[in-house]
Amino acid sequence: MTECRGRRIAGRILLVFVAAVVLSLATMLLWNALVPSLFKGPSVSYGQALGLLALSHILLRGGRPWHCGSGWRHERWRKRFEEKLQSMSPEERESFRKEWRGRWGCSSDMSVDPEPTEQK
Repeated sequence: MTECRGRRIAGRILLVFVAAVVLSLATMLLWNALVPSLFKGPSVSYGQALGLLALSHILLRGGRPWHCGSGWRHERWRKRFEEKLQSMSPEERESFRKEWRGRWGCSSDMSVDPEPTEQK
């Protein structure tokens, strides 16, 4: 379980790093292609583009962390998902969990049982 969690955390950190690099590069290239020729403004370096990206994030999202969508959408989705899970039989719920563990890189033998099984 911890190996799967570690891979997931490392993947997220890598994703955030790659996203910051790519978005900063895109910001720098777009700024340098448009602003100097249209408005006679200055060109920006990569570090300045990263700063512009962070500043726009703070101003446009109100300083909230990076996440998709707004809270009400998440809550509405969560409510529908919980209703669906409650309507499933225990067997369907367990097969659903096993399928999603496999999709996220966790093997089915890494499942956590609430009660340990006895060895005979």
